[in-house]
Formats: sequence, C-alpha cells, structure tokens
Amino acid sequence: MRQTIARIGPPDFARGKRGQDHFAHLVRAICGQQLSGAAATTIHARIVATVGGTITPKIIATSSLEQLRAAGLSRAKINAVHDLAEHVISGELPLDRIARRSNSEVIDALTQVRGIGPWTAEMFLMFQLGRLDVWPVTDLGVRKGYAFIHGLATAPDSRALEPLGDRYRPYRSVAAWYCWQALDSQ
Repeated sequence: MRQTIARIGPPDFARGKRGQDHFAHLVRAICGQQLSGAAATTIHARIVATVGGTITPKIIATSSLEQLRAAGLSRAKINAVHDLAEHVISGELPLDRIARRSNSEVIDALTQVRGIGPWTAEMFLMFQLGRLDVWPVTDLGVRKGYAFIHGLATAPDSRALEPLGDRYRPYRSVAAWYCWQALDSQ
C-alpha cells in the first residue's frame, strides 16, 4: 500500500463531492446504477431539466412516470426514486439527521428504500457524508485493486476481504479509494 500511496499521491475522494443535498445525491446515485459515468451524467442532467433545476422529494414524488421515463430512467429506477421520495416525505427516512447516525444505522436506513442496496449506501457514506472508515467489500474494483496492490494472483471474495481491511482501520475508505486508483493507474 505504501508504494501505491507514494505513486498516486494524497487521496482526494471527498474533496468537492460533498455539499450536495442528501436527497439529490441519492437520486443521482440511483440514476447512475449499472451505467457508465457519461450515461449517468446525461440522464441526471435530463432529470434536473425535467423537474426545473432542483431535485426535491416533493418534486420527484409528483413527477409522472412519463416525465421521468422521457428523461431516461427505467421503470425500476423510477420506482426507486419515487420510493425514496415517499420515505423522506413520510419521515421514515429523515435525511436531515442521517449524518448523526452510525455507519451501520445509515446502511440499515437507506436499504429500506427500493433500489438502494448496501453498496449504494456505502458510497453515500464515503462520498456524501465523508466517512473515512467504510470498507465496501462487495465492490469488484476494491477487490481487484486490493489484489493488485498486495500482489495476489486472484482477487479475494467479499468474505475474505472483510478481515483484510482491519489493518486500515479507521481509514478503510481511504484504502478503498487507493484500491480503485491502483486499478485506474495500471
């Protein structure tokens, strides 16, 4: 890991990423699931234009299937953003207070929403809340990057990777970032 850090330099994964409204961030995350960065950016921009520039729970809840479909969202993602809006509006998911919760509580709360799984919740913790001790073991890039950095022939599976992150506590998010960067800089 030392060689990777020296080669890549200081991490910047949190710089400039936070500050966006939590709801808008989660909508963007849902939009981008299983898409390339360019496609996700295009669809998100269309949604922003469709709703008049500001993504709020009320606006998303009242946006029709047709409007969101025309912006490029699949039916599953429309259901997910509508479910997210309903959870926030009803108070089931108080995003204004979510930063006060522990990592596991945030993951538990977010995964109650259709379309938000543990991986999306972990990315929210890292990139929106700026949490430094998140270890996304199901992320293939983290697994492959870990193998590359540590000279392993194959990437560890999620179960094997979990305890391997213990040496990086309380900065496992930073270690994960270096795993991604190691792959990108090969």
